[in-house]
Amino acid sequence: MALAERLQEIRTGFERPFWVANISEIFERLAYYGAFASLANYLRETLSFPTEQTGTLTGIFGGAVWFLAIFGGAVADKLGFRRALSLAFLILSVAYFLLGSIGAPWLAPLRNSLPLYWFVFPILLMPALGVALVKPCVVGTTARASKENVRSLGYSIYYTMVNVGGLLGPFAGSLARRYLGAGKIFLIAAACVFAMFFFVLAFFREPQRSAGAPLPTLGETLRNFLTVLGNPRFMVFLLIFTGYWIVFWQQWIVMPVYLHEYVSKEIDVERILMTDSIIVITGTILLNVLTKKLQAFSAIIIGTLITGSSWFILALWPSFWGAVTAIAVLAIGEIIHQPRYYEYVSRLAPPGQQGTYMGFAFLPLGIGSIVGGWLGGKILHHFGEVLNHPQWTWLVIAGIGLLTTLLLWIYDRIVRPAAAN
Repeated sequence: MALAERLQEIRTGFERPFWVANISEIFERLAYYGAFASLANYLRETLSFPTEQTGTLTGIFGGAVWFLAIFGGAVADKLGFRRALSLAFLILSVAYFLLGSIGAPWLAPLRNSLPLYWFVFPILLMPALGVALVKPCVVGTTARASKENVRSLGYSIYYTMVNVGGLLGPFAGSLARRYLGAGKIFLIAAACVFAMFFFVLAFFREPQRSAGAPLPTLGETLRNFLTVLGNPRFMVFLLIFTGYWIVFWQQWIVMPVYLHEYVSKEIDVERILMTDSIIVITGTILLNVLTKKLQAFSAIIIGTLITGSSWFILALWPSFWGAVTAIAVLAIGEIIHQPRYYEYVSRLAPPGQQGTYMGFAFLPLGIGSIVGGWLGGKILHHFGEVLNHPQWTWLVIAGIGLLTTLLLWIYDRIVRPAAAN
């Protein structure tokens, strides 16, 4: 096909809702990752939370969305994408505004009536409500508003928008902290998503649903959840793979506090957190080509081993560049395992249940963040504040990665051959 013909296909293959939804996704991800990149040190340094509570709260912020996303698709289909997307951005704007206003005088009466932990806890849950609606709306719009001949390209564009937002978010957090002050990134995040609320209302039109496609109900989603729980092989795999995400999320949960508390207050943590997105954006195609001959489960095991081992670098080289190098290696492991993980889950699912199983493939991300937040905070407190050997934190985190790798290898030898080939 000539280049001119392909460009014409692209120009005519995507309806306007596709572009509106994917542009809004950039700003949603910018807001989310900008907030996430700054959250741990904001809780620890500005709000004076203990290390353990800082880890727990940061893990909850990162993890809650993956549980709510299971039901977000059903809610989005029920409301319609336009209403669900605009509602999501309204919820997000309120959530980030409240997060940035925790210390504001106008909230003092309510803030002083509760322990600070229980005041902050529900505020950190609010963004998950919005993100859980955004994701199915954008992915669903990408499917509905793309013609068949360019649909795979449409998903590539969506994935690119996610990573662009993931790159810009920490960068915005860095600029906001340096030039505006601690916590101001949350107000910037609120402004970004509030602008998207009006953007969606003004330009988004409901994409046409395929004829005869049934609307999933919340009841059906709950029954699907019980169906997945009834497959012990799949549940064992998800439980083991949660260890990967416990290790992965420490870049957002424990590393920011560790660097500021035990290396240097001057380290720009947000800039370091841009490394993951940079490596993913620039290295995905090359690494996928290099590893395409690996079996899916072998790629999962290798990716887990690389990601887990990455934290040895920070343990041995506690510095700005040590952190950058560690996350670069971590991202390589992420790229190797990520697409093969979803390929494996789709093959592990019984016939006709692939969609259900793919929806629950995100559970380890949520469990890993929540458990990782609680565990990471305790480990850093114990080795940093009790034993005065904070670098040992990363030996334990890396050890969890190696243990997860071993358990996956055992699963591969014992369980997988009987479950999927």
